[in-house]
Amino acid sequence: MNKQSNAYAIIYIIVLVVVVGTALALTSMSLKDRQQENANVDKMKQILASASIETEGLSGEQVVSLFDEHIPAADMYIVNSEGERVDGNAFDVSIEKQSKIKDVAERELPVFQCQKADTTLYILPVYGAGLWGPIWGYVAVEADGSTVYGAYFSHQGETPGLGAEIEKPAFSREFKGKRLFKNDHFYPIEVVKAGKGVDNPDGPDYVDGVSGGTITSQGVGAMLDNCLAPYQTFLSTLKK
Repeated sequence: MNKQSNAYAIIYIIVLVVVVGTALALTSMSLKDRQQENANVDKMKQILASASIETEGLSGEQVVSLFDEHIPAADMYIVNSEGERVDGNAFDVSIEKQSKIKDVAERELPVFQCQKADTTLYILPVYGAGLWGPIWGYVAVEADGSTVYGAYFSHQGETPGLGAEIEKPAFSREFKGKRLFKNDHFYPIEVVKAGKGVDNPDGPDYVDGVSGGTITSQGVGAMLDNCLAPYQTFLSTLKK
């Protein structure tokens, strides 16, 4: 075949595309399990971070071992809006999908029951929208079903130095000690403009939002409202 012909060029391109495409597909398939393992380890780190359990510098295997120590498989379960356990594994639930179901009675609500020293914590996932993309996190609630022990938040593409500050400890530390129940009434924690919050013994606790990250801060508040409110019956049973 004439190498200078159009037919040769077209065939050459087709063969090249097929070879490269096949190689990429095989590479992706061979790495799929490892990618999933890495994603699972990252999720474990985030869950543990909400309970102030340090994972810095640990290998993937060490993170998995630490996670199993504090949150064994039997303590990862799903509840419904009535606080009743249902079939399934909390780790496998897509909180992104569940957070978008408007009827909370249809949601699967993951619970990660964490043992830390002599304390039992209940870690609840949250998912919402920031300014530029999704935001998510985990809130650890103490055994009384009301007091927040710790929190972790992250994002996909919030503005560095502004909305992205929600992933910094300075923001998540504000949630420690906040209460979800007052006088037997459930209140998701509010995120308000810095310096504008007013303590209210009969209303929701609040934290200061990120300076310059108003929309992201509002997104965190809406996320907590949407994702924590369905747990109120479950939390109230702990409280009792």
